[in-house]
Order: sequence, then C-alpha cells, then structure tokens
Amino acid sequence: MASSDYSSDSTFFVEDEVSQRISMRDAAKTIARNKQEMIANELSRLACDEYLEDIMQHMRHMEDETLPDANLIDMQREIQWFMRPYLIDFLIEAHAAFSLLPETLFLTVNLLDRYCSKRVVYKQHYQLVGCAALLIASKYGDKKDRVPQINELNNMCCGLYDAGMFTQMEMHVLNTLDWNIGHPTVDFFTQLIVAEERDSREVEHMAAYICEIALYHRDFVSTKPSIMARASLALARAILGKPEVNDGEWDHTENVTLLTLSQHLHQPSVTLARKYSSPYYSRVSGKLADFLAQQAAIARRGAPPTPPAEPVLSNKAGDVYSTPHKGLGAVPGAAEGYMTPPITPDGTNFGHNNVAMKDYQAPPRCPVTPTPQPTHGSYTAQQQPQQQTHLTAGSAYFETTANHMAMSF
Repeated sequence: MASSDYSSDSTFFVEDEVSQRISMRDAAKTIARNKQEMIANELSRLACDEYLEDIMQHMRHMEDETLPDANLIDMQREIQWFMRPYLIDFLIEAHAAFSLLPETLFLTVNLLDRYCSKRVVYKQHYQLVGCAALLIASKYGDKKDRVPQINELNNMCCGLYDAGMFTQMEMHVLNTLDWNIGHPTVDFFTQLIVAEERDSREVEHMAAYICEIALYHRDFVSTKPSIMARASLALARAILGKPEVNDGEWDHTENVTLLTLSQHLHQPSVTLARKYSSPYYSRVSGKLADFLAQQAAIARRGAPPTPPAEPVLSNKAGDVYSTPHKGLGAVPGAAEGYMTPPITPDGTNFGHNNVAMKDYQAPPRCPVTPTPQPTHGSYTAQQQPQQQTHLTAGSAYFETTANHMAMSF
C-alpha cells in the first residue's frame, strides 16, 4: 500500500518537473524573441537615420504620383459628391469593426479616389468599389488575421452583391491602378511630425480627427498628405491651446489648406464624432465641439447686431453634400483636354451570373447610396444664420492663427 502511494507521488513529481521545464523553455524563447526585436528595432533606427533623406525623397515622389484628381472625379456620370459622406461613413464603420490600422483607412480612400478619377463608376457599384479598396488596403499593410472576409463585407452591404463580384472588382481596381498600391498616407507624415515635435497624444488624436473630417470633402481630395498632416497638427494645437511649433516656413498652399480645414469643422459626421468621443481617442470630438461653441459665443458677444450678410460659403459650399450640375459641353476639366474615362468594368458582363450590365438591378432593400436629404444639399432659412455665426467665428480665429504663423517665420 505504501509502495503504491509512493509510485503515484513520484509520478506526480515527474509530471510537475516536466511542466516546469516546458514553462522555463517558453520563458527563454520569449526573452530571446524580445532581444531579437530590440536588436531589429535598433538596426532599423540606425538605417532610417542613414537613409532618411532618400526615404523622404522617395515618399515625396510617391505622394505626387498617387494623388487623385478631383476634377476628373467631377466628370463621373452617376457618382455625385453628395453620395460621398454615406460611403465614407460605411468605410469608417467597417474599418473600426475589423480593428484595422489608421493608415489603412486613408489608403482605402486614396485607392477609391484614384480609381474614380480613372474609371466611370455606376451608382450601384460605388459601395462595391469602396469595399474592394478596403480589401486591397488591408491586405497591403495590415495584419493578416484582421483582413476582412468577403462574406463579412457582403453582410455589411446587406447582401447586395454576389461573392464573386468582390473578387472581380478587386482585380479590376488593381489592374486600373497598374498594381501601384503604395501611397504615403497623411498618418505617415503625422507620425513623423509628432515624433519630431514630441506632441502629446491628445494633439495627435485631434489631428487624426481633423484629417478624417477632411475625407468627407471634395476640397481635400487633391491635397497632398504632407500638407494635410502639417495643417491638421497646427489646427489641433490651436484648438487645444498648445504652443505653436516652429517647423519651417509656411507657404500659401499650406495657409489655404489650414483655413479651408477650419471651415469644415462645424458639422462633422455623427459616425465620426461618435468614434472620436471615446476615451481611447481622448474624447477629442467633444473638445472640438466645446471649442467651436466658445468661439461662436465670443463672436456673438463682440459683434454688433447687423443684418445678415452674404453667406461665407459659396455654391461650392454645400461642400460635402452639394452636387455640381454638369451640362453637356460644360464638363469640368474638358478645357484642359481630359479624356472621358472608360466605363468600369470593361465588357458587358459583370456580376450576377454574367447578366448584362444594363440588365443588372440591385435588390430594392438596403440601397447602396441613400437618397440625399434636402437639408444636406442646401441651407434652410432657419439654419443659415446659425451656420453663418459658427463659420464666421471659427474662420476668423483660424485666419488670425494662420497669419501669425506665416509672419512669424
């Protein structure tokens, strides 16, 4: 009896010893892996310092080569600018649902805009092109386990498309762009400036919020990411009351970008404001709303009562939602010799069991692009005075800031 108890106890001690050896081996592997990562990071830093000038020169070249042309997007036959906010809202929600990297969102919109500046896109395929761009961008720079699955995207699209259509559109986008996917996003330049100037996380989050607000507007489709990053960080510091940074001379384009950004901060997307209201993003959407309310209150107290002036926003100011009305012979860009882009996709067969494009009808449920509401496309008599007050207050504040920056260098 005693011998059997001893044998069972000895087996227990042997198993415990084996488990300890395994845990020690795993711990040793973890330590070795961490050392390798430290060495790799140090080597990367040294290489980056040595080749930084060449890297930046290459990035500037890529920035110019992969910049979309908003004038060519104006030539679209069915896609209009009032549809853009709905698609950007969808992409932001999908991006958050799959926990993708920040640069993936900006690369997605860049691929979308570059494609729309080269191909005519049908309205029922606008969301499909956005999904294809999201797939390409996530495969290009994100983690493999976070890349969206086609069935997941199709569910988010309410089952509007066949699974094969996502693959076809993905290949069509890649072929149209000659497989030139790489693009230095605004997030890339923002991270460089933040690291160099040692800005706080709050400033970084506010700048990211401003950059994502810009995604909704035509005015910034053809703005270089490096200029957008610099202007958004300057605005973020001004909004949060942080000191200005002397990071070089400001040219006219950067001043115009800063002022134009300041005019688009007043009515951000509800989806985007909800995203940046979380503690993870320092609740910057609420801080921006409070800042704009304070500036509007100051303007109301300081300005004498006057009759309503001409609206600050011109016809291009429905900004996000207004649609340019194009008549025959008055197509923007025609004077510069732009050719009419080919229809996408090539050929007559696409999608549902090779049904002809002209016969393809999207299901009536969950339309791709909702019908724009009247309040999106125009300012009502009740809305205009309040909107005017906000724009005047914010624009005056940021114009003073921009002029001060320009004169201080």
